[in-house]
Amino acid sequence: MNDQSPSRSGGRAARRAARAAPLADHLKPIRPGMSGGTFNPLNDGDVLRIHTAALDALETIGLADAPTSGINYLTSVGAILGDDGRIRFPRGLVEDTIAKANRSITLHARNPSQDLDLSGSKVHYGTAGAAVHLVEANGREYRESGVQDLHDAARICDVLDNLHFVQRPMVCRDIMDNCEMDYNSIYACVSGTTKHVGTSFSEPHHVAPAMEMLHLIAGSEDKWRERPFVSNSNCFVVPPMKFATESCLVMEECIKHGMPVLLLSAGMAGATAPSTIAGAIVQAVAECLAGLIYVNAVKFGAPAIFGTWPFGLDLRTGAMTGGSGEQALLTSGCAQMHRFYDLPGGAAAGIADSKLPDMQAGWEQMCSNVMAGLAGLNMVYEAAGMHASLLGFCHESLIIGDDIIGQALRCVRGIEVNEETLALDQIADVTMNGPGHYLGTEQTLSRMQTDCVYPKMGDRTSPKEWAELDKPDLIAKATARKEKILAVRSQAQLGHKLDSVIRGKFNIHLDHE
Repeated sequence: MNDQSPSRSGGRAARRAARAAPLADHLKPIRPGMSGGTFNPLNDGDVLRIHTAALDALETIGLADAPTSGINYLTSVGAILGDDGRIRFPRGLVEDTIAKANRSITLHARNPSQDLDLSGSKVHYGTAGAAVHLVEANGREYRESGVQDLHDAARICDVLDNLHFVQRPMVCRDIMDNCEMDYNSIYACVSGTTKHVGTSFSEPHHVAPAMEMLHLIAGSEDKWRERPFVSNSNCFVVPPMKFATESCLVMEECIKHGMPVLLLSAGMAGATAPSTIAGAIVQAVAECLAGLIYVNAVKFGAPAIFGTWPFGLDLRTGAMTGGSGEQALLTSGCAQMHRFYDLPGGAAAGIADSKLPDMQAGWEQMCSNVMAGLAGLNMVYEAAGMHASLLGFCHESLIIGDDIIGQALRCVRGIEVNEETLALDQIADVTMNGPGHYLGTEQTLSRMQTDCVYPKMGDRTSPKEWAELDKPDLIAKATARKEKILAVRSQAQLGHKLDSVIRGKFNIHLDHE
């Protein structure tokens, strides 16, 4: 469990003074990197059967469509190119790669205090996706997303405690040139947050100009390589069991430039992956194991996140079901496989099929977020803001999602059982010597901040108080907070001199703030 027990020293006045001051990080009720792993949707036999099936798939089926460079890398470490053009992976190669892969991965942030340690079952929540629309919550409308929307999302995430990283959640549809879109996406995110940023590239030759920009922001190439604060989200496969040629070439470039890679396998259960939950997990695991071998063939020990992202499908209509119970099981089952391999892993959760931040979105986002956290998923991608099965992103939902993730993290923290929390002395004192209740006791007051997570947006007033407050609306509250955040200059903004240098070298589409 995540031990949070506070010191019991000091009197009531001291505790009141302590409550008035910000809590030290180690005393906060929730924080990035708390350990999950208490929820296991698979038993030990299930895990071994999935592992064995994945090895069988790699050895007998293999993957097609690797680029020439990929074929050379993979065959150089022991993969076998068949007459049918498919690359197959002997069991020994797969198991050796798993044993030797880099497990000590830290995703760096521009602010070192926001670095993410991906060891064990430490849990982190953040954004992701490639939504093509911004959801206007107040007008209940969808419009094409642009670079300003992406920048605003990064700025909002920067001040939300429970969003630990910012992977690009929207596509800049107002930038027609794909290379400019790729480096502008990085600029929009990095200038909006000091947290770790994830991004994608359309083509291999787009990596170099982006790296030139990142070297400027880091201070030099050496400083970038020491602390790379942007990672590449890479769809290196086209399920089922085919390499995505262009994305593989992008991946090779990113590895050479010292950028961590998310190996993303995103099969659709019933369409591009088996319809069964177990089968979809098998295919995703097999594809990501192939990707892990590929990464280590390019550069042994390069940081890679095991990104099994199978998605659910409504078999009646063919529509994606990111907010379903099946999705929650797919994601938590993948997390358990990551723990079995002891590899840093990520998957998708928190997706809403609902088109707006409403009650449906709430249950959809909480279901998979809490199960992913309890299963010990290192990187919970798409955890807030995503609607319409990844087609829309909403700023208000991002803010409300911070509350949802807060409650999910409290579940991840779990229940501490020790002499103090068993509270036998309190029970005896209150029942035999005290007032017969625990309100106002020293123990209750001392733990009110360290044990409990209080929502910032959620309403816990009585119906009478709620009416007296003019019946506040959740979406309106979120909009007001959004406007307040965006009205203040971002602390992540690049300095004027550096920003001028970047704008002199690159066609930056985001207006000056």
